[in-house]
Amino acid sequence: MSTPEFTAPRDALADVVAIPVTPFTADDTLDIAAHRTLLNRLLTGGIRTLTPNGNTGEFYALSPQERSAVVELTCEEAAGRAAVLAGVGLDLPTAIASAEQARAAGAQMVMVHQPVHPYVSPDGWVDYHRAIADAVPDLGVVPYVRNPHLGGQLLARLGELCPNVIGVKYAVPDATRFAAFARDAGLERFVWIAGLAELYAPSYFAVGATGFTSGLANVAPALSLELLAELRAGDWPSAMKLWARIRLFEELRAAQQSADNVTVVKEALAALGLCRRDIRPPSRELPLDQRELVAHLISGWGT
Repeated sequence: MSTPEFTAPRDALADVVAIPVTPFTADDTLDIAAHRTLLNRLLTGGIRTLTPNGNTGEFYALSPQERSAVVELTCEEAAGRAAVLAGVGLDLPTAIASAEQARAAGAQMVMVHQPVHPYVSPDGWVDYHRAIADAVPDLGVVPYVRNPHLGGQLLARLGELCPNVIGVKYAVPDATRFAAFARDAGLERFVWIAGLAELYAPSYFAVGATGFTSGLANVAPALSLELLAELRAGDWPSAMKLWARIRLFEELRAAQQSADNVTVVKEALAALGLCRRDIRPPSRELPLDQRELVAHLISGWGT
């Protein structure tokens, strides 16, 4: 059963859920001017759902003050133009405080990063998300599921306890497991987001997803929106032709357990002259040969 009071946020999740990068200056501070430029590029390009403090935004490399600033800036630029799904996480008090800050800034939803604690029990997973959802009952809440050992029954229980848990960013690289998880949790109860971006979007849409995350949208929002339109229309041949065009770019991001996930996107933006390529450890900048490859890959995209 769906939650009609969250109709607008649910609609926003069934879309391209873009994860903006966080640009840095030469002295490793937030580059506010470049950030505004990149956000407005996404918005004018047709993107209608933004996730500040997602993994592509280097969530784990930002200070608490930087995370707050990123959400506030995104909400300022998105006001009246797009929905904001703010990333929150880490220890429970920090996650709750971040969710409350996001609400105060104007976000409509929060995405809860997978708990990083080494000992995550099934009941504890429910308790963690319930505490955050209960703290912001007026916001839509979206768990970020990367753990293949979690079962859909857990999400079903969380949904019964928390009506504002409205969607799921599912990022286990297994379409069959996703199909089972979604049906065990409640296919219609939640909005299902393919959380591994364009590379997995066609297979996940085939079994129930209605939205997908995107870092590629930072570089070429038109391509992400085109893929969404083709998937919505069930035009699989056209969708797969587009998938083939972006495949190598996305495979570079996914290689070595996504070691260069953000790096490749920032390199593409640097090639376009939109921001610096700087990235914080434990990520790294690309070697020169791969920089040249990224520039070649995006040269025909009309960005």
